[in-house]
Amino acid sequence: MAFKSKIKWVALFVLTLSLASLVAHLSMTKFSSMNLVQYSAKEALSHDFPNTGSPLKTRRNKRLWGAVRSLESLQPHANPRSSYPVPDENTNGFIYAKIFGGFEKIRSSICDLVTISRLLNATLVIPEIQQSTRSKGVSYKFKSFSYLYDEEQFIMLLKNDVNIVKSLPEYLKAARRRSEFPTFKPKNSASPNFYVKEVLPNLKKAKVVGLIVTEGGCLKSILPPSMSEFQRLRCRVAFHALQFRPEIQILGLRMVERLRASGQPFLAYHPGLVRDTLAYHGCAELFQDVHTELIQYRRAQLIKQGIIHDELSVDSHLRRENGSCPLMPEEVGLLLRALGYPSKTIIYLAGSKTFGGQRLLIPLRALFGNLVDRTTLCSKTELSDLVGPEAPLPADIFRLPLPKSEQQLMDQWKKAGPRPRPLPPPPDRPIYQHEKEGWYAWILEKDKEPDPSPMEHRMQAHRLIWDALDYIVSVEADAFFPGFNNDGSGWPDFSGLVIGQRLYERASSRTYRPDRKTIAALFNIMRDDMYHPKRDWMLSVKEHLNRSLSEDGFFRQSLLSKPNSFLSHPLPECSCRIPSVETSKQIKGKDGRIVFGGEEECPKWMELARAEGARNDNMESAEDDNDTVEQLEPNAVDAPSSLTSLIDHDEEWDPND
Repeated sequence: MAFKSKIKWVALFVLTLSLASLVAHLSMTKFSSMNLVQYSAKEALSHDFPNTGSPLKTRRNKRLWGAVRSLESLQPHANPRSSYPVPDENTNGFIYAKIFGGFEKIRSSICDLVTISRLLNATLVIPEIQQSTRSKGVSYKFKSFSYLYDEEQFIMLLKNDVNIVKSLPEYLKAARRRSEFPTFKPKNSASPNFYVKEVLPNLKKAKVVGLIVTEGGCLKSILPPSMSEFQRLRCRVAFHALQFRPEIQILGLRMVERLRASGQPFLAYHPGLVRDTLAYHGCAELFQDVHTELIQYRRAQLIKQGIIHDELSVDSHLRRENGSCPLMPEEVGLLLRALGYPSKTIIYLAGSKTFGGQRLLIPLRALFGNLVDRTTLCSKTELSDLVGPEAPLPADIFRLPLPKSEQQLMDQWKKAGPRPRPLPPPPDRPIYQHEKEGWYAWILEKDKEPDPSPMEHRMQAHRLIWDALDYIVSVEADAFFPGFNNDGSGWPDFSGLVIGQRLYERASSRTYRPDRKTIAALFNIMRDDMYHPKRDWMLSVKEHLNRSLSEDGFFRQSLLSKPNSFLSHPLPECSCRIPSVETSKQIKGKDGRIVFGGEEECPKWMELARAEGARNDNMESAEDDNDTVEQLEPNAVDAPSSLTSLIDHDEEWDPND
């Protein structure tokens, strides 16, 4: 009895302590004035890099951020080289165009349209971007083209190349509404002969021709050497005339300033996870969730449209080993760590939308805490100001299908087929509200993807602006790493356009061009122990990625990317070479064209300007070399051991620790 009474007293004492603790916590909650703090990228970066004014903190490790010396002699030079007459005011007629697709297809298509207008001696009407027309619910402040680009700058900077007008003359508009003018839907592989023999006669006859561009371009990428001036025109359009409207340009440069406010360099990374591209290559099994079904549905559509001539179900892992699937964010994080980038490296995540959601980015955030994007660098007000005032739209409400009547059920039973019939299936489980929300809710109840709602159309237009901001930041970044480019689909991709502009503006900038097939083979070796790799594996990764920065990656980019998109590799047509001590030998492709080393010599004024800039850089680098190596690589003699210690002693290297 005495023992039982003691247990009762102990239980009563524990219960009293629990009640007292509960009352104390409730009191603290009631009287506390603490609020949730919104994450701020600026505060997080200032916490990791507190001494922004310290000169030691602003020095860069040249092994991670330095320029590629073998490409330093390449300079941008897209000016005409031979006789280049100004366009005649009396042209053969007008060309108007409708462009379908996202940011990448729009940018590439506009360059082709200007080139075609020059080829046919035609007046170009400002192209209509179908994703940002008024019917998509965008702000009344903008027209189609001006939603993204600066019309006035576009017309002014190309006045010596092509005659451009904002719209057709009034006496021709009515005829266009009645569809009286011939319209063509060219492929992205259309040759100049197609336009000269097929389009030009109709243009001279009708004085107006319409083009519908759906494939991200309307002119083949590689043109004969005799048409080099047209290739340089493409460069002048893409890298000079196509300027974003001032509001986008200002905010984009402001984002770059915020990233560099800590005094540290930053790396831009674009995952390249796009539904259409994943479906094209059959990478559905890499996700193992509802996104797999979405990819397969889209792949079935592409097969039905004749774009894909392959089976619906393919082995995604074999495609990945072949280099046809993207590098996942976790793999990119491991590659960057193997290269030697510390966990506090600032990484900007580009891409208006990552297919697969934030779940895929969790491992990358665990490896690099300073992973930021536009939403963390900009306030909601700054982003909403870019889209302008918009009319309210009805909310997207998920509605269950209408229940069937008794008569409908009876008719369905009678048409079910011959007896004996199987028992009816058990009732479906209830679909909860959280499963109905989201753009993919249709896949739970329907076999056919519904048409986009007005809100989804508006969000697609917004993504053009978000991609423009990401494009500005990616081009200005100290280093760039693509997750998926050179995919072989024939469509222009975001990473390819960024790589091309970085190559044009500064060929020696640190732009990685990984071979996904080689990377997949390396990961297969260490798949069971990726977070504790061996030293030899890390050295192999480092060797491959460093080689991708220079001539090896340069040559591979030319062979794989240029046939699909000239803007992804605008050399040698749009560059010149300053004579240097290191003379690069010419490298030719399989078709005999020169892909490297065939650039002309730069004008004298460019050589003088570069010599002065190089002198200043050498003076600064001579002061910083020793300190930089001591700061980030104290054991430079034993590089492999320093890489291994970087992993072994970093708390964030293994998220499970």
